[in-house]
Amino acid sequence: MTGNSGGHGAGDPGVGGLPADWGALAAAAAHAVHARFGHRLMRLPGTWIGAVASPPARAPAPWSEWHYWWQAHYLDAVVDAGFRGLRAGNREAAAQDLARGRALLRGIMVRNFGRFPNFYYDDMAWLALAASRLDRLSRAAAGRPAALAGPASATLTAHLRKAGDGVLGGGLYWSRKRDYKNTPVNGPAALHFARVGETDRARAVVDWLRARLFAPDSGLYLDGVHPSARGPEVERTIHTYNQGPVLAALLELDHPRYAGQAADLVAAIERRLVTGGGGLRLEPGGDGSLFTGILCRYLAVAARDRRLPADARSTAARLVALTAAGLAGTPGPAILSAAVQRWTVFEAAAALAGEVPETAGRPVDAG
Repeated sequence: MTGNSGGHGAGDPGVGGLPADWGALAAAAAHAVHARFGHRLMRLPGTWIGAVASPPARAPAPWSEWHYWWQAHYLDAVVDAGFRGLRAGNREAAAQDLARGRALLRGIMVRNFGRFPNFYYDDMAWLALAASRLDRLSRAAAGRPAALAGPASATLTAHLRKAGDGVLGGGLYWSRKRDYKNTPVNGPAALHFARVGETDRARAVVDWLRARLFAPDSGLYLDGVHPSARGPEVERTIHTYNQGPVLAALLELDHPRYAGQAADLVAAIERRLVTGGGGLRLEPGGDGSLFTGILCRYLAVAARDRRLPADARSTAARLVALTAAGLAGTPGPAILSAAVQRWTVFEAAAALAGEVPETAGRPVDAG
């Protein structure tokens, strides 16, 4: 972001009132995650995986608890770091992150019994997004596709295409059980479809979300809906992370109607999801410890997109910066999800710190 249109000029708050060096904080958070949680899977060369906790309850084993979707966001954060290296002109650092990302994607495949699909379509959507970004990083940093990234994305995309049907007018199911359609899968799936060029499919998912799970009273997206013999049963819980990929999907579809919805969503996030200090609320629990980081990633995408009004971009940037400032003085988390969230928020703030080149519309790397 350049000028005063919504980048770090929106405040760039740091600790003790001093501007923060978000790139340095992101690099330190990345190092902490790799050192405290990362390891080769079963000591296999060319693999990497994140332990659930640090220190682990026992020595890592092939059957250790692992959480597929935490690893997908670990991979996304690695890709963030790689693009940060490219923005800073540090191709060596970007190459190291690229190698780490390839090893992590391979580790996920090996740990998932030699395949990428699993039981949950939302897990698959998150990994599809991360794998596609890894491939973009490889093309930018090394001039070639990333091994496994293209096949992973293609395989997961094929499974996501099969996740929907006409029940409740459309939308994708959360799992292979096919009894619940929710925002946690439809948001990232819509974004992924849009990014791989399946625009009609992405638009259908976004429109379904608007029709079924958008709450006009709050301006936010609800969690999901169960089809039943008694009629649709809506789960009205509002989570921070559900808003993020929907926001990015609206922008990716590149239409004034969706851009207007995106601007309204940013305003609703500010009204409903912030704390007294102005940063985004943090959600509890192991999975919940990732939620706000996910929203920050996509608010940073919005803050860098010139198709949004300047006030929406400025609001998005400010929310990221204030959330990052709130995390800057906190100790290193003992669980992987919270550690990856902290890192992700710092990467989002770093991406807004005057380092991101832009095209006339979306940035070169759109998160």
